[in-house]
Amino acid sequence: MLALRFRFLAGHYHGTPWGRHVNEGDLDWPPSPWRIVRALVATWHSKVKPLGRHDDAPLSSLVEKLASSPPHYALPRASHAHARHYMPLAKAGKTALVFDAFAVVDRSTPLDVVWTHVEIDGREASLLDDLLESMGYLGRAESWVEASRVASPAAANCVPVTDAVPATSPTEAFESVTLLSPLPVQNYRRRREGFQDSKKSFKKIAETLPENLLEAVSVETTDLLKRGWSQPPASRIVRYRRPAGALVPRRKRHRQPHPAVTTFRFLLVGKPLPRVEQSLRIGEALRGAVMSRAGAVTEDGIIPPWLSGHDLPADNRHGHAFYLPFDSNGDGRVDRVVVHVPAGIEDRAAAIVEGLWLLRTPGGGEWRLVLEAVGGHGVAPELTDAATVWESRTPYLHPWHLKKNFRVEDQVRRECRLRGLPEPTVIERLPSLRVGPRSRRCIDFVRHRRRKGIAQPDRRGSFVRLAFRTPLRGPLALGFACHYGLGLFRPVSSSS
Repeated sequence: MLALRFRFLAGHYHGTPWGRHVNEGDLDWPPSPWRIVRALVATWHSKVKPLGRHDDAPLSSLVEKLASSPPHYALPRASHAHARHYMPLAKAGKTALVFDAFAVVDRSTPLDVVWTHVEIDGREASLLDDLLESMGYLGRAESWVEASRVASPAAANCVPVTDAVPATSPTEAFESVTLLSPLPVQNYRRRREGFQDSKKSFKKIAETLPENLLEAVSVETTDLLKRGWSQPPASRIVRYRRPAGALVPRRKRHRQPHPAVTTFRFLLVGKPLPRVEQSLRIGEALRGAVMSRAGAVTEDGIIPPWLSGHDLPADNRHGHAFYLPFDSNGDGRVDRVVVHVPAGIEDRAAAIVEGLWLLRTPGGGEWRLVLEAVGGHGVAPELTDAATVWESRTPYLHPWHLKKNFRVEDQVRRECRLRGLPEPTVIERLPSLRVGPRSRRCIDFVRHRRRKGIAQPDRRGSFVRLAFRTPLRGPLALGFACHYGLGLFRPVSSSS
């Protein structure tokens, strides 16, 4: 038995099957025996042969042994993915859309390839070890690998259809896939002799049909295509049985909900970052991104109410999600966003939020979202630290219409009572707010929702400082559109 092990160091495998165009997005998975043998030969010519430690004889016999029978595979978990980009053409200013298909491979699980009936001698083993140690990639150059020879491979789960189904998984469903494999040396010789019957025709293709199998495997693909070969003459098609859905993405299994998991903190990546004055637009876009992802990934199409804010129980007191942008370094730019669900979050809803990766605004803004932390109050200390004094980060817009005995201060107290928060002992109106290097007024902020038909009692806003008798833990957001970034406060002091 001969077993090789490949670890995909970058977690990607790139390989287009023979006869398929790259833009078809198909994938050679598992890596075909033809690809593996060709990779060993290429490594010989580029890295091992120049060292002068081996001659060609053991390589030729090694290739013949690897071609004698198709191997078995122990496949790691993988999923089919692709990227799209525009490649520049020779003609100035012209580009072509290219699909780059690849397998996302579990880095912790290797790919084992096993020739069950192959035995190699000492010279072949020494050469093979050098080839594997020198091999940098398998497939395209992005497919970095660490290759080695192993004595105890994992149990095979992908075998030729002519072989028995692996005994380790007798009830597992399988699917059929075709792979290109080198011809056994006797078969190649008979095929070559068949073409020699017509000397005139053979003369045109003779350079692609060398006598030695090693040389035949080494013929360049461009030369084969020039001579009209639809398949390398030294190859054959082998049909394999691999696990059903071997390249289908699997849903990530999330932990069970925990009462302490209420907050998700993301880093905003992109240039330029939005200004703090645009917080309402960023909060709306963040909720929109969550709704879009929830609609796409939920099997029943029903968005969890603790994320949407709809169809909640009558006694809900702002326990559903807050979408809060903020400036973590004081430069006046939003660089973090937080999704905070005070009532806690179920497993399905947590999976939706954790999967966010892109934020777009209707005006053409686009930023990457990078999940930094998931947990409780400690996830975003800039918003959640316990304090007795809190100051506005964004304008507070009173949620009810003003009346003679129902001023801004009265509305703040009422809202705190309705939410079960202690009433502030001091409510002080501030004339302006420091945003980065500048002093800003409420009118400098976006204060109007994009959604039409919403009653908005306050269109101007106020900056407020609140003091409480005992420390209060945030996030603290009050007033109109507080779930979208307005009325957000920051902890200032632990003493009044």
